[in-house]
Amino acid sequence: MKQGLLITFACMTLLACNNQQKATEKGAIFLSEFDTPYGAPPFDQITVEDYVPAFEAGMALQSEEIDAIVNNPDAPTFENTILALDNSGSVLDRVSSVFYGLEGTDTNQEMQNIKAEMSPKLTAHSDNISLNEKLFERIKTLYDNAASLDLTPEQFRLLEQNYKNFVRSGIMLDEAGKERLREINKQLSALTIQFNNNVLAETNNYKLVIDNEADLAGLPQSVISAAAEAATAAGEEGKWVFTLHKPSWIPFLQYADNRDLREKLYKAMYMRGNNDNEFDNKALISEIVNLRLERSKLLGYKNFAAYALEERMAKNQENVYKLLNDVWAYALPQAKKEAAELQAIADREGANIELASWDWWYYTEKLRQEKYNLNEEELRPYFKMENVREGVFMVANKLYGLNFKKLDNIPVYNPEVDVYEVTDADGSHIALFYTDYFPRAGKRAGAWMSSFRKQSTRDGEDIRPIVYNVGNFTKPLADTPSLLSLDDVETLFHEFGHALHGMLSRVTYHGLSGTSVARDFVELPSQIMEHWAFKPEVLKMYARHYDTGEAIPDELIGKIEASGKFNMGFITTEFVAAALLDMDYHTQTEEQQYDVNAFEKASMDKIGLIDQIIPRYKSTYYSHIFSNPEGYASGYYSYLWSEVLDADAFQAFAEKGIFDQETARLFREHVLSKGNTADPMELYKKFRGAEPDPVYLLKNRGFIE
Repeated sequence: MKQGLLITFACMTLLACNNQQKATEKGAIFLSEFDTPYGAPPFDQITVEDYVPAFEAGMALQSEEIDAIVNNPDAPTFENTILALDNSGSVLDRVSSVFYGLEGTDTNQEMQNIKAEMSPKLTAHSDNISLNEKLFERIKTLYDNAASLDLTPEQFRLLEQNYKNFVRSGIMLDEAGKERLREINKQLSALTIQFNNNVLAETNNYKLVIDNEADLAGLPQSVISAAAEAATAAGEEGKWVFTLHKPSWIPFLQYADNRDLREKLYKAMYMRGNNDNEFDNKALISEIVNLRLERSKLLGYKNFAAYALEERMAKNQENVYKLLNDVWAYALPQAKKEAAELQAIADREGANIELASWDWWYYTEKLRQEKYNLNEEELRPYFKMENVREGVFMVANKLYGLNFKKLDNIPVYNPEVDVYEVTDADGSHIALFYTDYFPRAGKRAGAWMSSFRKQSTRDGEDIRPIVYNVGNFTKPLADTPSLLSLDDVETLFHEFGHALHGMLSRVTYHGLSGTSVARDFVELPSQIMEHWAFKPEVLKMYARHYDTGEAIPDELIGKIEASGKFNMGFITTEFVAAALLDMDYHTQTEEQQYDVNAFEKASMDKIGLIDQIIPRYKSTYYSHIFSNPEGYASGYYSYLWSEVLDADAFQAFAEKGIFDQETARLFREHVLSKGNTADPMELYKKFRGAEPDPVYLLKNRGFIE
C-alpha cells in the first residue's frame, strides 16, 4: 500500500501519470477534483479501501504545500502566506468531507477502524501545522504590520483569524508545553471517538421486544405497524420491536398504556453509556473533562469554558450563566405548573402514581387533547416527509428566489438519499443539496447539516458548495409514507436553515466560508427557519393529507397555533438543564476524578430541577459535548443565545410580512452570505439596525405577554 501511495503522490507532483493509471491506484479518486456533474462525490466509485491511502496522500501533499510557504525566500505577503495556507490541503479536505460524512451517516466496523487508525495521524498532522514556528513567524509579521498592507476587510479577517488560531493552538508554548499539548490532542481525539462509538453501540444494541398484543394498548396503529416491521427486520417475526431511535421510543412514551414498559424503554434510553459494560462512558467523561482543563491551563486559561468562549459572542462564562439562569427563572415555575397539571390527570384517572419522567410524554398527550382537542396522530397524515421538504423549498423560493430540481444522475451513498440542484432566481447554479432523513443502524442519532464541499473563490472561479441534511425521522412503512411529528417538521426546517447558510455563502476564502462562524451565531440561520414551519399561510402551501391530497383544515391549523406554546416549561427546562450541566463540567478549575452520576445529580440539585424532568442529554450520551475534541463543549447554551437573535430577527419579518422581499434580501446579504467575514454582532446589526432585544425570546416561549 505504501508503495502504491508513493507512485500516486509522484503522479500528482510530477504530472507524470495519465488518468487511467491514476484511477487504478487506491485513493487516487480523491487526488483531484471529482470529474462528475457539479463536482459531486462519485460514491459509486469510492470504496472503503480508498480512504487510508487518500488520507496519507492528502497529509503528504499539504505538508509539501506548507513547506513551500515556509521556505519561500520572498518576504511574507497575504498571497504567498495567508492565501497559500487557506488554499492548502484541498485533497485532505476532499477525503475528510466524504469519509466523515459517511462515518456519521452510514458507518460500519471497517469505517470505525479507519477512523481510529487515522485519528492520531490527522491530529499530529494538524499539530504539525499549527505548531510550525516558521509558518507562524510569517503570519505574525503580516499581523503586526497589517495597517500598512492595504488589505480588504475580508483579507484582514482571514489574517486575524489565522493569527488567533495559531496562538490558541499553542504556538507560544515552550517545547515541553508543545509536546504535552500534542499528547493531549491525541488522547482527546481517541477518547471522543470511543465515546461516540459507545453511544452508537448502546443505541443499536437495545430492543424492547413485545410478544403480548395486550402490551400495545394505547398505541396508534401506525406505531404498531412500524414496530411489527422492525420486529420482522430483527428476526422477531410476529412480535413488535421498539428501539432507542427517537421515532420509536418517543411515540411509545406518548401513547403506551403499559407504564412498566414505558419505564423500561425510557430508562434504557437515558442509561446509554452508563451500564458498567464495555460501552460505559463514565471513565471517558472524566478523562475528557480533565484533559480539556489541562489543555486550557497550558494555554493560559483558568478553565475550558474561558478558552472556548473567548472567540464566541458570549465572551465569558458569566454571560452564559446569566442568560441560562434568567431563562431558568421563567422556565422552572412553568415546568412545575405543567407537572401539577399532569399529576392531576393521573389522579383523576385513578392511576395511583407519583408522576415520573417516563410518564411526562404520556400525560402530556392527554393534556394536549384536553386543552386543545388535539391529538398529534391526527396531524401526522398532513406531514408526509416529502411534502414537508417541498414546503421548506417553497419557503426558500418565496424568500430568496431559490429553485430545487431533483437529480437522478448523481451517485448517492445510500438509496435513501435524494439529491437536488439548487438554482438562484436568475437560473444560476447555487449548490447541490442532499437529504438523508431516515434512521438506520449505521447512522448516529439526531439531525445535522454538513458539506461535501464548502463554497470559496479560487483563481477567480466561484466554487459552489455541496451541502447535506441528515435526520432520523419515521421511516415509511409498507403501506404508509414517512409521516412526521410536529417536532420532526420543526427539525427539518431547522436543519434546512443551516443548509441555506452553507448554500448561500458568497465569500472569497475557504476558511471564512458558510457555517464557519462563532458557535453561538451558527444557530441563527437554522432557528429562524423554524418560525415559518407552522405559520397558517405556510401550512396551506405544503401540509396536505398523504392519502386524499386535502389541504390541512383551518380547524387543525387553529389548534396548532393555539398549542404553539404548550409544554414550553418542560421543553425549556430540559434544555437549560443540559446547557448548565455542560457549563458546570467545563468551568471546573481543578482536575478531579469524576463520579459522573454524582456530579450530574449535584448539578441538577443546585438548580432545583424537579424529579419529573431529566436534562435533555444526560452525561453518558451527551454527544454534543463529548463526541468531539471540542464540538459544542461549553457551547450547548448556543441554541438559546442564538434564539435571542432569531426571535428578534423574525420580528423584522413579522412587522413587514413573513415573505417581505427587502427583509429577506437584507438577511441573505448580511447573514446568510457573509460567513465569518466580519464580527457576528456587526453583521446582525447591519441586517436589523440594532442589537437584538431578548424580550422576543420570552414572548415566543410564552413566559411573558
